[in-house]
Amino acid sequence: VVKDFSAEENAILGFSGDRRWNSTFKMQHGKIRNWCLELMSAWDVRPNNPILRTADFSGGNQQKLIIGREIEESPKLLLIGQPTRGVDIGAIEFIHKSIIQQRDNHCGVLLVSVELDEVMSVADRILVMFDGQIVGEVNASEADEKILGLMMANAHEDTK
Repeated sequence: VVKDFSAEENAILGFSGDRRWNSTFKMQHGKIRNWCLELMSAWDVRPNNPILRTADFSGGNQQKLIIGREIEESPKLLLIGQPTRGVDIGAIEFIHKSIIQQRDNHCGVLLVSVELDEVMSVADRILVMFDGQIVGEVNASEADEKILGLMMANAHEDTK
């Protein structure tokens, strides 16, 4: 996100060369604005105003705009860090369902989060890092807060 850019500029950031937005090297601002309005509506970005500077949105609404932008492109691989940070409780479930839907549609998803509940509810497999190194791996179905906490403290080997 570039906070000085409008929502519609951020909505196509990284995709501005796409043929949807260009015609003989001229940006199609009407198409961009309409697409951004659809994106904002689908992802409940408030206020629903594509010409508003992104800095004027709450952090959670900035987050929803960017997550929506990436997921709407149907990626093959989604690298996502702290997807629900600063997002209201109502949007968390929607974002989690969207991430899981990407996974179910054969998109590889690498989720980085400090929220244990988020990791356990979204992940299939959990890798835990300590001091820059992977120190543990567990299937999400076998994970609980105690196991993950011990791994996070790099104390899990002591329990074997």
